[in-house]
Amino acid sequence: MNDKTWSILILCTGNSARSIIAEALFNVLGEGRFHAYSAGSHPTGIVNPFAVERCEALGYDTSRLRSKSWDEFAMPDAPHMDFVITVCDQAAGEVCPIWPGTPVTAHWGFEDPAAFDGTDDEKRKEFDKVFRQILNRVSQFVNLPLHVLDHSAIQHEMRAIGAKPAEESSEQR
Repeated sequence: MNDKTWSILILCTGNSARSIIAEALFNVLGEGRFHAYSAGSHPTGIVNPFAVERCEALGYDTSRLRSKSWDEFAMPDAPHMDFVITVCDQAAGEVCPIWPGTPVTAHWGFEDPAAFDGTDDEKRKEFDKVFRQILNRVSQFVNLPLHVLDHSAIQHEMRAIGAKPAEESSEQR
């Protein structure tokens, strides 16, 4: 058994919803094996209140959640990242900073629930749907035997998780 704590950065454009939810899920489901962070290429500066609701429902401490730039994690004194995952199509097509230590990277695309227009109840349902999709992928990843897989095998597994349609993943639950 390996006691390593893995650092993971989840990136999105606005860092207001999907990446925030993924950060909380990795930190909760990882049970101390992961230290997850989130950031955006063009942060909105505001964490979506429906994302906060979903994180609070997990029992996650939301007091320090904030929408922040990925530049914070490209600085020399930033935490070393083992993994970097983009969670929206805009971030997948952007040029990401060069991360020290060559972390394993993957793209797991999800619809943006923050862009959904409707009543609060309809928005909540949209956030619940995307939350379940993210939950499914994070659950698959945190259950991988990372301590016995090499860099290439982890890369393959991360990309395979992201290659499944998000809708298919959530219907399996």
